[in-house]
Amino acid sequence: MPFPDFYDARKVGTAYKANIYEAVEAGVELRLAAAERDRPQVALVLVDMQCDFVHRDGALYVPGALEDCRRIAEWIYRHVAAISKIFVSLDSHYPLQIFFPTWWRNADKRHPAPNTVITAEDVHAGRWQPVYEREWTSQYVDQLENQHKKQLMIWPFHTLVGTAGHSLSPALYEAICYHSAARQAQPELIIKGEIAKTEHYSILEPEVKVADHPGGQLNVKLLGELEQFDLVYIAGEAKSHCVLETVNSIMRYFRGQPHVISRLRILEDAMSSVFVPGIDFEAMTNAAFEEYKTRGLSLATTGEGIG
Repeated sequence: MPFPDFYDARKVGTAYKANIYEAVEAGVELRLAAAERDRPQVALVLVDMQCDFVHRDGALYVPGALEDCRRIAEWIYRHVAAISKIFVSLDSHYPLQIFFPTWWRNADKRHPAPNTVITAEDVHAGRWQPVYEREWTSQYVDQLENQHKKQLMIWPFHTLVGTAGHSLSPALYEAICYHSAARQAQPELIIKGEIAKTEHYSILEPEVKVADHPGGQLNVKLLGELEQFDLVYIAGEAKSHCVLETVNSIMRYFRGQPHVISRLRILEDAMSSVFVPGIDFEAMTNAAFEEYKTRGLSLATTGEGIG
């Protein structure tokens, strides 16, 4: 399908007021069948396409994300008649969280700089000391390394609830509204990342489970929803973290169910990896996806047709 008149590719990645009314009116004018009648049923899962990740002046800009955003929006416009439902996650944070500088200080009462890696050894030796939840935090870094083979990364403040950086990129929001109106299909928003004492990369579960929080366990309800679709496309930011961990969650949950895994399509030209000097996140992520391909996961691009 042609792109709608209101769409301006030059504005992708800029902070402008989204043309919601124009997007909705243009979608209605298409007069497409309701998405519930689609055969096959196709889902698009968009991971954290927020201004802080997508825009070049964002707090945690992911190199390549602006171009990813443009490709995703245009993919939605081209395939609006085939996409049945769009799921959208929002990374949602507050100033005091375990992966932010405020949670930690050293013997000189200084907070760590962004991109600092804090190891379990650092914590037990007292090189970095938690300001909050001391007992939990000590156990957390051990569990992170022993069970997940990861170390805690301190990130710059990003996607704080109530800030402009938390919002979806306007160009993408227009595309979502356009699809919603054209297909009579409400987008589903998934809030994640609000739990102070754990990282929460995957849209389906935190890094370490938290029993006393409603979002602290595996989101079996959402997994059940995704299982109902004939095809599930996944894209977003960052490839190396929130996209990869989302795919990890799906692959673990549906292990032994190749008929479900075969429905997954990763839009590899619609996601980019975080850049941190000295850490090759891109290579590690690509290796994981290559291993998943041997288990039936498919990689696709926005230039291909749906199927």
